Amino acid sequence: MAMMTGTPSRSCLDRRTFLGVAAGFAMLPALRARAAPADWAATLEAARGKTIYWHAWGGDPRINDYIGWVTQRAQARFDVTLKHVKVDDTANVVQAVLAEKAAGVVTNGSVDLVWINGENFAAMRQNGLLQAEPWAAGLPNFRFVDTTGKPTTVSDFTIPTDGLEAPWGMAQLVFFHDSAVLADPPRSLRALVEWTKANPGRFTYPAPPDFVGSTFLKQVMVDLAPDTSVLYRPLDPAAFTSASAGVFALLDDMHPHLWRQGRTFPVNYTALRQLMSDGEIDIAFAFNPAAASNAIAAGELPDTVRSFVFDGGTIGNTHFVAIPFNSGAPEAAMVVADFLLSPEAQARKQDPAIWGDPTVLDVAALDGEDAARFAAIDLGPATPTPSELGRALPEPHPSWMEAMEAEWLRRYSA
Repeated sequence: MAMMTGTPSRSCLDRRTFLGVAAGFAMLPALRARAAPADWAATLEAARGKTIYWHAWGGDPRINDYIGWVTQRAQARFDVTLKHVKVDDTANVVQAVLAEKAAGVVTNGSVDLVWINGENFAAMRQNGLLQAEPWAAGLPNFRFVDTTGKPTTVSDFTIPTDGLEAPWGMAQLVFFHDSAVLADPPRSLRALVEWTKANPGRFTYPAPPDFVGSTFLKQVMVDLAPDTSVLYRPLDPAAFTSASAGVFALLDDMHPHLWRQGRTFPVNYTALRQLMSDGEIDIAFAFNPAAASNAIAAGELPDTVRSFVFDGGTIGNTHFVAIPFNSGAPEAAMVVADFLLSPEAQARKQDPAIWGDPTVLDVAALDGEDAARFAAIDLGPATPTPSELGRALPEPHPSWMEAMEAEWLRRYSA
């Protein structure tokens, strides 16, 4: 997701998995340098004729079509056969690789590449399920990645990637409204609460652990935390009690004024968007800045819909691809990961007519044909420009989201 979006995934691993992650991780670490693969020509040769199984979310036709295009390019250019294994929960992929490790399957595993970030990356790293040596920084196209302007390309939910996964796309929480119905939307969390009270039944959010609903929870948590620094360290029970108290007090105050009085919630972003399309709510949101433009182009929302973010910023992250420790074709997986970072693939992905997923590249540093690819993109009527997106607030440590989801379910899912 992600999904994606940022990856659409929720971990079903025990929270103790994440408490073991080293507390000394820096928030924005420098990526460990490695000149690997040292001989890219040898990597390309080793990849030829190989088949890899890419386990990636399969819940969006646009994304599936994009991966289909990547599949065609991989076959034609590199003689790599790419199989898209469509998943609905990346945590299940983590569990499958973990089960293979427990069973002694150390080669030719069932997963060669996985779309991943957040708690699932933390779990795979903690359990030794990734390639042992860093590889991402050595990809030829990694030189285009904007590691300075987009520091989450090397720090995944506060955990350093250390070259064990390659960035693929960006995501940021974006709200949208029909400007013909609501001309001046609320641009802060407190303003949204007050607006909801004044307009009962016209707002809601997906039920966690849906990743869009959980992102809304994180937004509330970051906005209200007395000390945000604790959110970027592994969970401390006392800190959780303090930080979560304000979150659930606000939700308790807000829920009676939501759609259906907060007694039920849409299951995911698609259901949330449908409520807006049906005129049941006035404000929706997604984790892809191009989501509203995509929906307008598809005839799912009126062309008067526009996007906005909170003045203080909204949650943002990077999603990645990683290679499990027991992949039977790691070179072929690296070749595909490198292609995903190419200006050609990144520009196609950012086009709202294709997907609309923001690039991880430093577009301003590109020139010639590569720069022209991005300059030609029509972002769509409802897609914020980079300056309009404003500040992307970093994701809390994965252990916090696990605890928040569990507490939300305990309180509101009965």
